[in-house]
Amino acid sequence: MIETGATYVVMGLLDPDSIAYSVGRDIMKYGGKVIYTAQNERLKSIFFDRSKKLSDEEKQSLVIDYCDVTKDEEVKALFEKIGPVAGVVHSIGYANPKTALGEEFHTDAIEDLKNSYNISAVSLATVARYAYPQMKDGGSIVALTFESTRAFAYYNWMGVAKAALEAVVRGLARRHGKDLIRVNAVSAGPLTTKAASSIPGFDELSDTWNKQSPIPWDTINDKDEVAHAVNFLLGPYSKKITGQVIYVDGGASVIGGELLPHERRDGGA
Repeated sequence: MIETGATYVVMGLLDPDSIAYSVGRDIMKYGGKVIYTAQNERLKSIFFDRSKKLSDEEKQSLVIDYCDVTKDEEVKALFEKIGPVAGVVHSIGYANPKTALGEEFHTDAIEDLKNSYNISAVSLATVARYAYPQMKDGGSIVALTFESTRAFAYYNWMGVAKAALEAVVRGLARRHGKDLIRVNAVSAGPLTTKAASSIPGFDELSDTWNKQSPIPWDTINDKDEVAHAVNFLLGPYSKKITGQVIYVDGGASVIGGELLPHERRDGGA
C-alpha cells in the first residue's frame, strides 16, 4: 500500500474531521511519513488548534506546513523545502457558499466563480508542476473530488469546479506519464466535515445518498474508507492506473432513481 519511510504530502488540512487528516493518519499507520499543509497559520489556529478531538500531544506530533495553493511561489517553496516525495494528496476545494452555492444557479459573482475554479481545479496543476521534480523515480498524485456527472440541488458551481478538477487529472496524467507519475482522483460520497457544513442543502445531499447507495453510506465514519482508496492509489499496487476517477460512494453513482424497499438492507424502514 504505502512505501515505508517515504514522504507523502497531504494538502488541505483544516481540522481532525477533514478528509485530509484521515488520509494522513492512514498513511502513517502503514509506515509513511506525512507532511500536512494548511492554507495559513490563521486557519490552522481557528480550526485545527482549537479542536478538542485530539490531545495537545497528538497535535504537536504532526508536521504541518503552510501553503496557499493560489500562490505559485508558496507551492514552489514548499516542495523545494520538503525535497523527495513519493506522493501528494490534493484535498482542496472552495466555493463561496453565498454566491456559488444555494437555491439559485445563476449569479453575478463572476470573480467568486473564478476564485473557486482556481482553488478547486487549477491548483492541482500548480501542485503537480512543483511536486514532480521531487519525484525523480516516479510517484503518485491523488485529488479528492465529488460526483460531477450529475447536477445536485444547491451544489451548483462547486459541481462545475469538480468537473474541471477531473479534467485536470486527465490532462496531468497524460503529461506526466513519461515521468512515471500517476495522477488520479477519488470521488467520495458526502462526508461530514467543516467544509461540508458550509454547503447549503448538505442534509438533502446525505438523504439522496441514503436513498441511492446500495451499500449503506456513513457520512462520518466512511472517511476511513475514502482514505484507504487514496492510499491504494498512492502505493505501488496501482502503478498502472492513471487518469482515473475511482468512486468510493457506496455505489450511489451507478444507481438510476432510488432503491426500492426490497433492495435496501433495512428493508426501507
